[in-house]
Amino acid sequence: MTTADAPVPPFGRALCAMITPFTEAGALDLDGAQRLADRLVSEGCDGLVLSGTTGESPTTTDAEKSELVRAVREAVGERATVVAGVGTFDTRHTVELALAAEKAGADGLLVVAPYYSKPPQDAVEAHFREIADAAGLPLVLYDIPGRTGTRVEPETLIRLAEHPRIVAVKDCSYDFLGAQKVLARTELAYYAGCDEHNLALYAVGGAGYISTVANVVPDRLRAVLDAFEAGDTPVSARLQQRATPLIELMMSAGLPGTVTTKALLNELGLPAGPVRAPLRPAGREAVDGLLAAYEALTAD
Repeated sequence: MTTADAPVPPFGRALCAMITPFTEAGALDLDGAQRLADRLVSEGCDGLVLSGTTGESPTTTDAEKSELVRAVREAVGERATVVAGVGTFDTRHTVELALAAEKAGADGLLVVAPYYSKPPQDAVEAHFREIADAAGLPLVLYDIPGRTGTRVEPETLIRLAEHPRIVAVKDCSYDFLGAQKVLARTELAYYAGCDEHNLALYAVGGAGYISTVANVVPDRLRAVLDAFEAGDTPVSARLQQRATPLIELMMSAGLPGTVTTKALLNELGLPAGPVRAPLRPAGREAVDGLLAAYEALTAD
């Protein structure tokens, strides 16, 4: 089967894990969120994922999460999908957030593995099933054990794929073999959640990416997939390689992606604002390095 014959991913291929803009006083900046969302869609994003890790979900309130969905939905209309992050360590609370996101106008739900408690796999599976049963929207399961402390094992994902509303995975497991095992045995749409894997996962049947780096270079990351879709693998590889220095500085240089993304957006005069504590802003040296990598990538 060629890529042209492949099923269309449920939320598009090029998704941005969007930051949550705040005012300088630290309040939710809905106008900024709308302007940023419009720019991201105009520059190549098929969908926007709100209130995930990059969106500072641990430090935004339930009301803010719903307000953000409504504002972004209004800004992008039907030009892009809107996926709302609703995952918490509390199954009951996650169900409440899922129902609120559906009411606010989301197209889908991003549900992270329950964190801190370290539940065993049968409990992780039951958590996801309860949310999928309660919600009326399709789910993206978010596997990021480096933050949650709990892996969603491949066999668990294979069982969960039987649920009609569990349709996709955001993969931050760094288990490339495990991802391929799930791809081979299910119809789940697999999205790379680590930007260095965008092309690699796509090449073995992944659905695309949910990218933090797309906040600042949505067009450059989209071009990687477009070149692969056009059958030009060498060009696609070169484009991915060109983005690698920026990806490394934004995601693997010791600062959280939220911090580096907001630092760059603020430097570029785009909506972002401060991060919320306990996160702290990037220092000047880090900002200068990020800006240099950005300028090198976007020079032509």
